[in-house]
Amino acid sequence: MLGYLVHRILIMIPTLIAISIVIFIIIHLPPGDYFSTYIAELQSQGEQANLAKIAFLKAQYGFDLPLWQQYLYWVAGLLQGDMGYSFLYDLPVNKVVGDRLFLTFLVSFTTIVFTYIVAFPIGVYSATHQYSLFDYALTFLGFLGLATPSFLLALVLVYLAHVYLGISVGGLMDPQYMDKPWSWAKAGSVFAHIWIPVVVIGTSGTAAMIRRLRANLLDELQKQYVVTARAKGLHPFRALMKYPLRMALNPFVSDIGSLLPHVISGGAIVSVVMSLPTTGPMLLEALRSQDMFLAGSFLMFMAFLTVIGVFLSDLALAALDPRIRLHVGRQP
Repeated sequence: MLGYLVHRILIMIPTLIAISIVIFIIIHLPPGDYFSTYIAELQSQGEQANLAKIAFLKAQYGFDLPLWQQYLYWVAGLLQGDMGYSFLYDLPVNKVVGDRLFLTFLVSFTTIVFTYIVAFPIGVYSATHQYSLFDYALTFLGFLGLATPSFLLALVLVYLAHVYLGISVGGLMDPQYMDKPWSWAKAGSVFAHIWIPVVVIGTSGTAAMIRRLRANLLDELQKQYVVTARAKGLHPFRALMKYPLRMALNPFVSDIGSLLPHVISGGAIVSVVMSLPTTGPMLLEALRSQDMFLAGSFLMFMAFLTVIGVFLSDLALAALDPRIRLHVGRQP
């Protein structure tokens, strides 16, 4: 097990290096940079840019260096905990993503908990009561959840709440708490608003996980060892919990690797529709304006979540399923 852990950790290092190179190349693919975009916007509005200040900023942050040196400058800052400077917000990236990153994590974590709590019992019930009325009803709702885009569901909820209830369901807190220090009243306002974006963002993921768990569990329940256990008189609940359910949980565990970054990036459009102060809209605006440090640092954060998530899911799968081998470089 120790050798497996060391092997997986060593693989993570070149993986993150390769991802950082790809991110840096993609951000620099569009012609120009933030400064050229900024100058073009000012000129379109009939204003003049402070060229001396722009030249100073380019020299200070290495934009006048060759690309490979710019990459090393950026990576060296990340390794030291310096995420760079956001020219779009005129603030260090660490300060820009402060509260937004916390709120994004809060929404993401709550969505993951919602997804697992809802998907697990429904998936088990649908598999153990195949072709029942409730199975058909839950299957229909699952297909509906898969077919409905998250942003469309957000628009429908915003419209219904405004027209029929006379309330606004946008945002994650009441307007008076925006840009205010954290307090119990602000935290209560956040928890009062958070359930709607959680339901919107988590609907499609919950529906997909229900379908996977149902299919996997149905496959396990039809295998010979389950039939033998039932024939020997083993209690149905124990026959379900002993091995079939354990084996069917593999997709739940393997989804950890993609669930964290997917929830953060997948909620970007929903965040725009519902005016959520999360990192999704910030990332879209940073990419549009070519704010290299802000966009690159956030994409690296998502890549780090992906790599860590895959690592944790691999460890959990190895503990959950004895069929998965931990011997590195050996064939069973």
